[in-house]
Amino acid sequence: MTLPETAPPDQDLDDWLDALDQDGPPTPPAADELVQAVEAAFDAGGPLARLDPGYKPREPQLQMSRAVARALSRRQALVVEAGTGVGKTFAYLVPALLAGSRALISTATKSLQDQLFLRDLPRLTKALQMPVRLALLKGRASYLCLHRMKEARVSGEFPDRRTALALARIERWALGTATGDFAEIDGLDERSPIIPIVSSSRESCLGQECPDWRACYVVKARREAMEADVVVVNHHLFFADVTLRDTGVAELLPSVEIAIFDEAHQLAEAGVQFLGTLLGTASLIDFARDVLAQGLAHARGVHDWQALHAGVEKAARELRLAAAGPLATAGRELRGTLKLGWRERAGQPAFATALAGVEQACTRALEALTAVREAAPDFARLCERAQELRDLAKAFAADPDPGDVRWIDISPHAARLVESPLDIRDAMQQQLEGPQGSSKAWVFTSATLGDDEGLTWFTEPAGLTGAEVLRVGSPFDYPAHARLYVPRGFPKPSEPSHPASVALLASRLARALGGRTFVLTTTLRNLQTVSDALRERFEEGGDAIAVLQQGAAPKRVLLQRFIDDPASVLVGSASFWEGIDVPGDALQCVLIDKLPFPPPNDPLVEARVKRLEAQGRNAFSEYFVAEAAIALKQGAGRLIRTETDRGLLVVCDPRMAGMNYGRRLRGALPPMTPVATEAEALAWLQELNATR
Repeated sequence: MTLPETAPPDQDLDDWLDALDQDGPPTPPAADELVQAVEAAFDAGGPLARLDPGYKPREPQLQMSRAVARALSRRQALVVEAGTGVGKTFAYLVPALLAGSRALISTATKSLQDQLFLRDLPRLTKALQMPVRLALLKGRASYLCLHRMKEARVSGEFPDRRTALALARIERWALGTATGDFAEIDGLDERSPIIPIVSSSRESCLGQECPDWRACYVVKARREAMEADVVVVNHHLFFADVTLRDTGVAELLPSVEIAIFDEAHQLAEAGVQFLGTLLGTASLIDFARDVLAQGLAHARGVHDWQALHAGVEKAARELRLAAAGPLATAGRELRGTLKLGWRERAGQPAFATALAGVEQACTRALEALTAVREAAPDFARLCERAQELRDLAKAFAADPDPGDVRWIDISPHAARLVESPLDIRDAMQQQLEGPQGSSKAWVFTSATLGDDEGLTWFTEPAGLTGAEVLRVGSPFDYPAHARLYVPRGFPKPSEPSHPASVALLASRLARALGGRTFVLTTTLRNLQTVSDALRERFEEGGDAIAVLQQGAAPKRVLLQRFIDDPASVLVGSASFWEGIDVPGDALQCVLIDKLPFPPPNDPLVEARVKRLEAQGRNAFSEYFVAEAAIALKQGAGRLIRTETDRGLLVVCDPRMAGMNYGRRLRGALPPMTPVATEAEALAWLQELNATR
């Protein structure tokens, strides 16, 4: 889609849309002309108003949209922090659509991808009456592999009966799906053990040798992406492609003129995960399962496939035990994922022996697979996987690359050895300054990107210090609608009585509202302690208030229970600090247990601190306080979601009031009216309760 070379300044939106040429080569529109078209779209009598009877123009949204329009026209990089309620999604989508150029939009999660593709983009293209071709592209693990589904049924090798039942359900769904996207299956957890069995990976995909190649859902999704005007991807997919060139983005990115990254505050951590090297016990176990299944299916009796399978599985288990060390005996007590420093295990005889065991088991599997390589296409891929896993074990037995950091992720049933760069600066600069990157417009946006005017928390590690920066404040009336309470004289987070005091205060505040409260904790340990203490308090007081605890049910189920029954307190940790939207009076109090400083013993944190100190910089101010400010803004953002919402934010950490950096952290929050005492806080909640 291209624009006419000239357009009269009074050209209205309909003329602008009529002027879009569907077939010509893409040329950037003039900045002032695109800005005029954007302003017309957001006008009180424009297409957005006709789509939504409750639509009202918002100056912050228009301010952001103008800046995006200029960046798109000039093919520049723009970083925008847009406060809650700005409407940043439409603020970047409207100019992206009106620019008439091919666009790539990346967001943080697959669920946000679905929201953009299934809801936001269709609504806008309808409102603007633009026949834009849209496409959704996810990673391989999101799509059914027909070949592997058939192989799974033949092999019959499943970890448990539930997985076998899940396969039967997927087989029924496969008869009618057009996309093969597992997101279509209600209630299927993306962590289900059936998914790696019936989806492909870069290592296991047979490519054009696959008997189901013509019907492949991954191939179909990539083909549709290449033909589309707007393609929606996610950050993990983008960086996986930067590293592996295997997701379809490698072919797509050179052909787009606009790249937009929403929820950009998650971009750096997503990149760090994919720009490094990874050896996981889950990958070893998946490999062992595939060796057994393919060996029995295509070369039964040639080798002892059961023994090879058992050898790789045993090596994976021993690696997990050696990586966990003393934690291995406490597997049932381990919650979530724990990050260990490399030096805590590296050099220990048991760890070295376990890595050698992985290398040997993969070598034996490789020898057996090589002997039958020509018997079936799957064996060639299994040979490559065996070699890659063997080489990874050898690499992690050697010293890390200079400038990278290594660590170990331990979860109740798995371990991952990771070597990664400290940030995404080099990778992003290669994209922005490469042959195609310099001719693109790059837009990065989120509600939280920093606590200074330069947004350096985001721009520096992302290699975007030369980009234009814009901060757009929220249109909500925070002074009138929100209160901030930092209790003075409260136990310090280091004191043993702190978690119980948090629960006690939370119980009193929740009683004033009859529930309607979030408690956000900084650790899983505090999550359990606070939840147990809250239940005890409510039982003692005879309160009919339910305590919903993270981990007791899937996140979306817990959230729906909270919305359906506001006489609840939801206690959550990291995954509930952001991406949670409870508008209205169902949520009117958010309580944060302590300031969310990064854990100083985290290997990535340690390495980043060392780098700052080596540069003569203040690591506490530039890293710890900056990180805490971002996380605090994310947590506080759960409270006020619409212009009519009202509520109370409580931070149970006296350092917020008493330390010098507390002023900076308070300044990072929206301008809520402070209350000095619990009596004032309770009076505010009682007022909310009375006017509900």
